[in-house]
Amino acid sequence: MAASQIRDFAQLGNEIERQELEYGASPCTPKMYSQLLAIYLLQNDLCGAKFLWKRIPQSIKQSNPELANIWLVGQKMWLKDYAGIYEASQKEWSDDVKQILLAVADTVRQRALRLVRLAYSSIGADDFAVFIGMSADKAIQAAQEEGWEVDQQNRIIIPKKLEPTPPVTIMNEQHLAVLTDYVNFMEN
Repeated sequence: MAASQIRDFAQLGNEIERQELEYGASPCTPKMYSQLLAIYLLQNDLCGAKFLWKRIPQSIKQSNPELANIWLVGQKMWLKDYAGIYEASQKEWSDDVKQILLAVADTVRQRALRLVRLAYSSIGADDFAVFIGMSADKAIQAAQEEGWEVDQQNRIIIPKKLEPTPPVTIMNEQHLAVLTDYVNFMEN
């Protein structure tokens, strides 16, 4: 997913939030609620999504099944049910939210790859497939594209660890200046 597209979705979310605040007691349109809920999921803001779901009027929830389907994706994300997330996000979506939910599935997949890379020294292809929402064969192919080792005979994937980023060090003079500023602030 392109960073510019995610940034565009974030701007859309900010605009919808602003409009929601301006409308006050009168509810937003179902389209606006659907888009905002999907954007919260894209941003992995599950608390924001949950609170939005609670403040959406019941009449809008009942009249818009797509909104309930988006919330189902959010519930699966809350439970960290990766297979459920991918399954729930495969529904037919309206043009209003289709691209956002494709981005949600993609970012969940990228987070799952990162988690596997950090947490596993090796993982079975079937288990890995569940994490990234693909068939085992496609998961093996994805692992190879990531540069990971794959034992084809035993169907074991060995993630390639990332090189740790070196810690940022502060020069001694800079450190002393920061401490001096802090002490001066505390004295005044």
